[in-house]
Parts: sequence; C-alpha cells; structure tokens
Amino acid sequence: MKLYFLKSLRSFLQVNKPLAWSQLSHNKVRLAVAMTGVAFSNILIFTQLGLRALLFDGITLVPQNLKGDLFLTSAYSPTIDFGSFPRIFLYKAAAVEGVASASPLYIGTGNWVNPELILKQPTISEDKKDPKKVNFFPNRVRILAFNPVQPVFDLPEVNQQVDLLKIPGGLLFDRLSQSQLGPVSQIYDRVGHVTTIMDKRRTSVVGLFSMGSTFFHKGHVIMSDWNYAAFQGQSKLKNVSVGILTIEPDADIEQVQQRLKSSLKDVTVLTRSELMEAEQNFRAQFPEGKILNFGAVVGFIVGVVIVYQVLYADVSDHLPEYATLKAMGYSDVSLLRVVLTEAAILAILGFIPGFFTSYGMYSLLVAITRIPLVMRADIVLQVFLLTLTMCAISAAIATNKLRSADPADVF
Repeated sequence: MKLYFLKSLRSFLQVNKPLAWSQLSHNKVRLAVAMTGVAFSNILIFTQLGLRALLFDGITLVPQNLKGDLFLTSAYSPTIDFGSFPRIFLYKAAAVEGVASASPLYIGTGNWVNPELILKQPTISEDKKDPKKVNFFPNRVRILAFNPVQPVFDLPEVNQQVDLLKIPGGLLFDRLSQSQLGPVSQIYDRVGHVTTIMDKRRTSVVGLFSMGSTFFHKGHVIMSDWNYAAFQGQSKLKNVSVGILTIEPDADIEQVQQRLKSSLKDVTVLTRSELMEAEQNFRAQFPEGKILNFGAVVGFIVGVVIVYQVLYADVSDHLPEYATLKAMGYSDVSLLRVVLTEAAILAILGFIPGFFTSYGMYSLLVAITRIPLVMRADIVLQVFLLTLTMCAISAAIATNKLRSADPADVF
C-alpha cells in the first residue's frame, strides 16, 4: 500500500510539473550557468546603482539633518556649497507673517591636518629644520557653522554639546569621517581631546557626532559662527549659505512659502524635499553620474545576452518537442508563454544570489568609504523589475526560431 502511494505521488508530481521548469531543470549545468549569468548581471547593476547612491545620496546629509520647515538659498547658485546670500534677507524673512524664527547656517571648507602627522612631527634637533616648513599634506573637510544660541541641527549629539562650541578654537568632529582625516574619534575616546591644525590654525576637537561623509567631502566638522569667523575671516558672517526658517504652529507652510517668494526676490525659498532634490539635481549633471548610469545599462545588456544564449540553446535543443506541440494544436503564443515562464524562473533564481552578494558588497563599500549606503527597497524593486524585463526581452528574441519552425520541416 505504501509503495503504491509513493508511486502515485511521484506520477502526480511528474504530470503536474510545469513544462517550463522541466525544460530548464533537464540540463542542470545549463541552468547553473544561466543563474550565474543573471546573478552576475544583477551584481553589476546593483554595484553601479550603489556607487551612484554613494555619489548622490550622501549630498543630502546636511539638508535632511537640519531643523526648520523652509530654507533660503542663493538664487544665483545651484548648490548650498558654493553660493550664499546677504544676511539681511534673514531679517526680512523673519518679519514675514507666519515665520517664527530665522537662523543662519554657514558652510565652508578647511584644510584639515591628520593629528597623527603632528604626533610624528620630528623635532628641530632631529630634522635640523624649522617645523613650520614641514608639509602636512592636509585634506579638505566641510565646515558647518551656526550660532550656538540658535541651534539648527536635528542631531541630539550636536544639541547636547552646543555649549562646547563656545570654546575658542573648539569644534565637533564627525566620527563617520573618512580615514584620511585621521583616527580622531579613537584618540578622543582614549584621551578626551584632540588637537590638530585646520587652515594653519590650532584647533581642538571638543566633542564627536555622527553624520557621515560623502563622495565630495571626506568629513564634517561643526563649529560656532564666531570660531568660523576666526578661521575664515569676519567677512564670512556677512553672507549666509542656508537660512533655516521655522514657521508658526498654526501657519500653512505653502502660504508662508508664497509670501516669502513674493517678498524676497534674490533668494530661493524651498521645502526640505525641494532642497534635497535641488542638491541631487546639481550633482547629477556631473560626468560621474552619467558614467555609472552607463555601467548599469551595460549590466542590463550583458544579462540580456547571457539569458538569450541560454534560452536560445534550450529552444534549439527541444525544437522537435516544440514542433510536436505545434502539430498538436498549440499556438505560437502558448509556446511563447512557456519560454517566458522559463525566463521568469531564471530571473527569480538568479536574482536571489545576486541580491545577497550585492548586499555584502554594499557593506564592504560602507566599511571602505565610510559613506552611508543602504540597500533601499526602491533600488531592490527597480533591479528586480529590470531583471524580469531583461529575461523577458531575451525570451522574446529567443523564440524567433520557434515561431518560424514548421513541424513538417522538423520531422
């Protein structure tokens, strides 16, 4: 009885096994090659999109960590890094109905010296030179400055240490900065302070915070506006990089935005999402982004070619079987559906290892670059849809031979 049940079950599974899966699993080596090809294509596309995310997503770190409801930027600059506007516009914005407060943010760059290089600096007796003439090969660091009385960041670590920014020459250092800036966070955790040189002036790290580096900036430091003026010059406080506006609780943000646009002609009034989009659009014009997009297209084409070769070989090997089905009355559409099902199975089987391998590569990129990079759900969905499209195109091309086949010619 048991033997009869097992034979019946086996017969049932064989009868009900999908034709597409039977075709694919018949040749295990070819199936493995096809899965590897799809996975390789997925890895290539994921990598290119991941590098693109490293390039563009990190540039929104500052806008997304700011307080405020509306933001003022220069109307004559496409990015907050290069443009500024007179501080008087902040006073005008604060007088507009519905605006509760207006705070300035100053953005600049400074030459940062790795503190380890200072510790390794030879003495005059060892080197017979003036230490001031030794080259430290500084790296550029992004400076974010504001009035400690008017905190502008929505970062608890920064707001809890805002009083430390009043120390002359003191600043907060981003622990997620790239390694070229030195082991600042490790030294700070061990000693409690770090002394280095920025813009040829001695400076002290009085605290740490976490924001993240970008493709264009190796790290961030935060300081008070007065310390910023001491480093960059008092004239730097005359112009503001970003104006952070907080509207009154009962005010309508769209109406306030329109009032500000009507009153302030030489500045741009943006919401947070608009500011982030403007920063991304500016960087998207750079050649790097176009190169990475091209790389993703190449990965797509590679996948199409590999899957096409596999499906074409499968159709060629089973042409007599397909011809028999056509002789029995199966239409070209029905047979095309079988091949498309094969393509969908390949897309799913190849996507799974491609996804997990790419996830590991993303983690490796984060460890190497210290630039925030996550496997976003929209990217996963985008790559999966591209994989399905890639395999569907390959299947459509591979069935050209099938549609032209005549059962009389095959037999």
